Amino acid sequence: MFFSPSLLRGTLIKRYKRFLADVELEDGSIVTAHCPNTGAMTGCAEPGYTVYLSESDNPKRKLKYTWELAQTFEGDFIGINTHNANKLVAEALNNKVLSAFSDINHWKAEVTPPGGNSRFDFACGQDDALEYVEVKSVTLARGNQGYFPDAVTARGAKHCLELAELSQQGISTCLLFCVQHTGVHSVQVARDIDPVYADAVNTAVASGVKFLAASCSIDEQKIVINQTLPVNV
Repeated sequence: MFFSPSLLRGTLIKRYKRFLADVELEDGSIVTAHCPNTGAMTGCAEPGYTVYLSESDNPKRKLKYTWELAQTFEGDFIGINTHNANKLVAEALNNKVLSAFSDINHWKAEVTPPGGNSRFDFACGQDDALEYVEVKSVTLARGNQGYFPDAVTARGAKHCLELAELSQQGISTCLLFCVQHTGVHSVQVARDIDPVYADAVNTAVASGVKFLAASCSIDEQKIVINQTLPVNV
């Protein structure tokens, strides 16, 4: 996924009210950008981080800028925009980057299984066989270990349990962690942040739901999924 037009570089002043971030651009001007991330963003929004913004020419938008990337003091890139996770997975499916999905010959986004209550991010098919895939964006890092979630997520727990129900019916299911942090080398569940979600993951694992993680190569020009990572669940 290439950023076009090119992103604007700046320095983070602060993130506040969840969806707002003040940024000083390289020309010295200060702008308020939309922060497309509902999580705690622990370790992703430190004042002084180098950040990259996209710019919109849509006159109907309240905020002209969107915060896309952060770069830590150690030089690691973080994808701030959680909406990009599904776009990245869609590209990876089309380009057959992930070996777990290399045999599929079609996929569809935002699909509700027959008799289901929730829409899942993808239904991936090999002929008539379908696998339902839910994608979660990972940005929380402690050292080189990535964690999900970074805040309590009742919706995430609900998805895990519904995937478990499908798996118990003999339907293939998968939860895919899209790791938008270049410093992360493996992923595990953050039980200390959300024990209810961790219990739902345990139920899903016991029911046969697959858990995968994919890392991203990130720089100021692009984000692309490049390889799988170990998952500890």
